[in-house]
Amino acid sequence: MPIVAAIAGLMFATSAGAARGSDLRGSGVEDLPDVIRTQTRLVETKALRTEQLRADVEAQTAALASADPQIAQQTARAATWGAAAGTEPVSGPAVTVALTDANTGGRIPPGYTVDDVVVHQQDVQAVVNALWAAGAEAMTIQDQRVVATSAVRCVGNTLILQGRVYSPPYVITAIGDPQRLLAGLEADPTVANYRRYVDLVGLGYRVTQPGTVSMPGFTAGVSPRFARADG
Repeated sequence: MPIVAAIAGLMFATSAGAARGSDLRGSGVEDLPDVIRTQTRLVETKALRTEQLRADVEAQTAALASADPQIAQQTARAATWGAAAGTEPVSGPAVTVALTDANTGGRIPPGYTVDDVVVHQQDVQAVVNALWAAGAEAMTIQDQRVVATSAVRCVGNTLILQGRVYSPPYVITAIGDPQRLLAGLEADPTVANYRRYVDLVGLGYRVTQPGTVSMPGFTAGVSPRFARADG
């Protein structure tokens, strides 16, 4: 669909910028476990409140639409953009990529450093970008739906995505034409460089085709940079 392709292109173009190029394995935060636990609880509380507010807005909008044809028309129009914007659940054939640190047993291979045997933010971003470029229509990282404003970041040795904390393996699933998605992964030079280290130091890289998968709609908050009234 043209709309889906346009949104996918926007995601491909902006996802790397949103991440701002930070390394997945950064450090320097004191009492990191306590910080992560505190922030995770805060995110969970805010996410629950966001869901409650969203449900209230939808209920009030539906009530107004039943009495006002203009509101009903605009609500129906907005609903048609939900799938392309990532806010609606979606199902379809998919490809899944899992990235993991090398199992070195505490010994770094001669000639390499610790940076060579761990997954970095740019590795996750490379897979995400390759899948968008190959025509992915929807995507999740770990268990979360991602959109144009989503970004993977680092705190210590964990991945932070939309306020939630994850450890390896990092799992990216994309809905789309499986053959195109697989070809996109094979052709991407940054992903190819990661695969080179799979052979050299044992980084984990596993690609599977899980068949038809279902993804939830995007529910995290979005802060638009520009907005204007319709009409």
